[in-house]
Amino acid sequence: MDTATHVVMGFGLAGLATLDPAVAADPLTFHAVMLGAVAGSVIPDIDTVLKLKNNAAYIRNHRGRTHSLPAVALWPFIIAACLLPLFPGADVDAFLFWTLLAVSLHVFVDIFNAYGTQAARPIKEKWIALGIINIFDPFIFSLHLMGFAIWQATGYPGETFATIYAVLAGYYILRTLQHRRTVRFIRHRLPGLKNIYLSPTLRWSHYHVAAESADRFYVGKTDGRKLKLIDTFERRPIDADNEIIQSAMCDKNVRAFLSFSPIYRWEIREQNGRFVMQFVDLRYFAKGMYPFTATVWVNKNLVVESSYTGWVYSEKKLRKKLVLAQSK
Repeated sequence: MDTATHVVMGFGLAGLATLDPAVAADPLTFHAVMLGAVAGSVIPDIDTVLKLKNNAAYIRNHRGRTHSLPAVALWPFIIAACLLPLFPGADVDAFLFWTLLAVSLHVFVDIFNAYGTQAARPIKEKWIALGIINIFDPFIFSLHLMGFAIWQATGYPGETFATIYAVLAGYYILRTLQHRRTVRFIRHRLPGLKNIYLSPTLRWSHYHVAAESADRFYVGKTDGRKLKLIDTFERRPIDADNEIIQSAMCDKNVRAFLSFSPIYRWEIREQNGRFVMQFVDLRYFAKGMYPFTATVWVNKNLVVESSYTGWVYSEKKLRKKLVLAQSK
């Protein structure tokens, strides 16, 4: 989810925590739990700082180790070491429980969007991205804001957020069922598909679709019971014996892209006396193009001159980023 939603979920859990007698009976414990829940709701995304290093490091690691099973277990103790000294006498067990719940909820809701997490790491490093809930869901966010208003008006945060999270549990179930219906519908329309990747939008029955069969890629969108194909591509395996490809595949930006993207197409072309190899993630289509890319310039001596991976919405901007990377 987006950062704002994680924050409001942290405060929502603090409200729910008032159902815990240890929290309800002690204002000091309540304030400690509130800070712990908010911190636990956002701290897995601390790896966002990797953007300051480069896009390759960010793409390869964001929602990776910080969202893994060991991290989920460790974050509450790290947060406790930082915050509990500010609240001497607060109930440690209650603090750890609600902070752990906040961290776990953060990771849990993240697996429902199209970006996903490596939540099963170190058991397996596969990205878990269910594609059921949008990164920002207005219903989830608005329901929390309504809960805060009721909290202020009535003074019953525990009961309020117990009701809200029961509603949200039902909402997640309904969205999951809608997702499954959409997958079945697409398989019926396009027989022989091996994999289907749905990216939810802000609208209930609208999804961006990327799918693959044994020999083709399909990109489209659904609108209720309608499927509109935007692009179809021949599915070509990467030629590992091609020297240009071998050079490109050694680049850190390409490796980061391939570690993250489950469905992509690639092409090689000559341009301005060099080879350009480009990968595009088919799950993301906007403004008539595929903005998530890894692009490499390889010279005639098969040396990488420049590369870039990340989001870019025009060829002009992509070229500027490659020129800038080349000059470094």
